[in-house]
Order: sequence, then structure tokens, then C-alpha cells
Amino acid sequence: MKREPQRRAKPRGPSDAAPLSAPPSEAPLATVARGDLVAAGSRRVVAVTGASSFLGSNLIALLEEDDSVSRIVAIDETSKTFPGPKTRSYEVDLTQPTSEARLAEILAAESAHTIVHLAFLASPSHGSAWVHELESVGTMRITVAAREARVRKFVLWSQTMLYGAEPTNPNFLTEKHPLRASRSEPFFADKLEAEAEVQRLYQQTQHGLDCVVTTLRTAPIVGPSVRNVITRYLARRVVATMMGFDPLVQFLHEVDAIAALKFAVDRDIAGTFNVVGDGILPLSTVLRVCGRVAVPIPHPVAERVNAALWLAQLADAPPEFLKYLRFLCVADGSKIAAAGFRPAYSTREALLDFVNAQRLRDVRLIEENVG
Repeated sequence: MKREPQRRAKPRGPSDAAPLSAPPSEAPLATVARGDLVAAGSRRVVAVTGASSFLGSNLIALLEEDDSVSRIVAIDETSKTFPGPKTRSYEVDLTQPTSEARLAEILAAESAHTIVHLAFLASPSHGSAWVHELESVGTMRITVAAREARVRKFVLWSQTMLYGAEPTNPNFLTEKHPLRASRSEPFFADKLEAEAEVQRLYQQTQHGLDCVVTTLRTAPIVGPSVRNVITRYLARRVVATMMGFDPLVQFLHEVDAIAALKFAVDRDIAGTFNVVGDGILPLSTVLRVCGRVAVPIPHPVAERVNAALWLAQLADAPPEFLKYLRFLCVADGSKIAAAGFRPAYSTREALLDFVNAQRLRDVRLIEENVG
């Protein structure tokens, strides 16, 4: 994959989401080399956890149109009726101890070939105990159930933010780089533990377990429809930046995130893969394109203020996220490109698509306030 010249942050002077507005099949999906895709005539059963999330509901819509998928097993803590004829919905609360046996029963009864694990929050939450049970313990229960049901493929959604924003980060973080996100912040700690659990499952495949285990670490996802901690930050009219820092950032379009999951369902690509849009942008450029007013704040002051606002439930994210406004956290997507997947949108194009939709929302908000 072609890389752009990179630079580190340096002093300068200063799934809560709705489905896509159009089905993924009507949007420009990523370019995929055909190669060893699922053989024609094969019929698979694909289970999706976090089925009601943004990624889950849109992946299910894409799977509904795939003739090689005979049935979709939608698993979530709340029951939901999906419009497609191939989808069966099951209500399973991953925070409950009985969910492990229930999952194994469902996967075995449905003869599930693949499980796509998407039951993760896209934004930080104050309910840290519940989230820990959902993401960390829930992932353990899912991997145990997958082994018991002899699932053929396991796909995990993860994030490049788990690499952490550190001043010593290289220009491009590869899959071999250690995950250094702050374990003191539950949003990162639970996802790190979930990755470790799936890594143990992957290691068992090296000792005879017949299962293809794939982890997709996506760059921050943006687009017209997705809602997460990043899009909420970019949607604010006035945003805080860290005085003296202007880190480079990268994004992944929401359509490419869904396409990457579908790619992992169709292809036997074992291991961990970064999924990122081509190109990088300085944070200052991102905010300028979004039309936001940046207010530079000394980071020690920002951390104290943000900590107080987070405790009062008046901030979108805890202080640990401020490091991503200071230091580089940019991943290398060449490994999945070599496997045959290339995103359709670059970082800049993904941002522009988000901005165009956000401007319409801003105008409507103004009209509502005036009227």
C-alpha cells in the first residue's frame, strides 16, 4: 500500500448508531480481489453478536443479499425483528453467567459456520462494571461457546486506538506493535482483554483447533450515519485541542468498515489486520474542513477540567482520550491490502462524507432553534 510521508505530533503553538441511510449494497464497497472467495454453491450460517449495533445491523443487511449465506443468526441483548427473510433473532444477554451455555446451544442448533463478534460499545460509558461483563467477560463466554459448537470461523471487531497515542509511536503502527492504550480506562481495558481472549483462541488453532480466527482493528470510523466518540467530537461547533500539538490522524469510512467485516466472513484470513483509509490528515486540517472552532488548551489544565466534567457526566469521553489530541496513533494497512482488501474511501474522502451529512444536520438544528 502506498504510504504518505508521515510526521509525529510536535509543538506548533497550540454501537449508539443508526443504520445506514442506504443499504450497504447500494454504496460503493471496497475493492476486493476475487481470488479464493467462498466457493460457488456453498451455503453458510453466519452468527452476528451485537446484531442491533450500527456495524451489526448493516452487516446483516449485506449478508441477506449474499446467496452463499443460507441463514443469519442475530444475537443481541434485546430482541429485534430484522427485515430480511434469512435472519433469525435470539435474545442473549452476554453479561449473564448462563449466556455461555445458551450461546453454545444456539450455535450448535443453527450449525453456525461463522461468528462475527461486534458486541462492543463505540463510545465510553460510566457503567464500567456492566461494560466489563459485556465486553471482556462476554468475549470469554463467546469464545468458549464457539469452541464447544465447533464454529469454523471467528471474526472480532477491534480498533487501532488500542495501540495507544504515545510520543514514541512510529510513523505507522503495524500489527506487530504492542497495544499500549491506557488500561486504567475501562473503554480500552475491556477491549484489550477481549483481544487477548480471542488471541488465546487463535493460539489454539496452532495446536489443532479447526477454526479461522480473524481480528480486524479499524481506524476511527466516520461517515454520514455512524455515531461514536469521534463523530461526536467532530460534530461540536467549538472543540478543545491541546496547545502545542497537532497530531496526524486517519479515518475509515463506515461503508469500508462493513465491507471489511464481509471480506473476513468470505475469506479465510487468519490473524490480526489493521483496516484504515489511505492517507493521513493533521487534526488542525480535520477541524478546519469540519468548520469547527478550535480552542487550544494546555493539556494539564484540559485533563483536570475534563476529569471533573466526566465525573459530572457532562463530557463525551474521559481524560485518557486527550492523548489522542497530542500524539500520533496511525496504523499501517498494508497487511490486509496484501490479502486483497482495499478501502473505497481515503481518510479525506471519509471525512468529507461525514462533513457533508453533518452540515445538513447543523442547518436543521439551526432552523429548529430559530423556529
